[in-house]
Amino acid sequence: MLPQEKARRHTPEEYLELERQSDVRHEYYEGEIYAMAGETLKHSQICVNLAREVSSQLKGKPCQALSPNMKVRAQTKGLFAYPDLTVVCGEPIFHDQKRDVLLNPRVIFEVLSPSTERYDRTMKFFKYRQEIQDLTDYIIISQDSAFIEHYEKQADGRWVHTVVGGLENVLNVASINCVLSLAEIYDRVEIAAEEILTEE
Repeated sequence: MLPQEKARRHTPEEYLELERQSDVRHEYYEGEIYAMAGETLKHSQICVNLAREVSSQLKGKPCQALSPNMKVRAQTKGLFAYPDLTVVCGEPIFHDQKRDVLLNPRVIFEVLSPSTERYDRTMKFFKYRQEIQDLTDYIIISQDSAFIEHYEKQADGRWVHTVVGGLENVLNVASINCVLSLAEIYDRVEIAAEEILTEE
């Protein structure tokens, strides 16, 4: 993710006007607009596998999976982002009549990239957990190792961090009643034997 022109800060309204006319996706963070880099083969494979597994388990249920083209907005409008996969439960709530900016995601999945990993783990997650009341789960997925980190919101507001590693294990996302096999998420993804991590 690379910053665009930094001559001045942009308002959320300016960002949306530019973004809705752009052929390239951008994210917005506190006045700055960032172009999103293209994805690697591994990143693309994981995203498709993840969407397939989550969507199939949500079929016929009140929750649904949304593609990476759906923007998500933090409450104060300081962040507009494109998660790799978003799950919304019940009636989606949108920023405006364009219905392309979601306000009430239940679960957000991000597949890590070297250029965005620090941002996904820190500033973006801070905005997500502080400013999206409906969010219960933030899940970050390594593209180089069979390794997933799950941040889960508790009833008292605390976020609990757990890790799942190894192709033989599963990720349980209780809030949407999904049990996701790492073998399926990493199907066809080339991972060297030394990169396959196991849960401690």
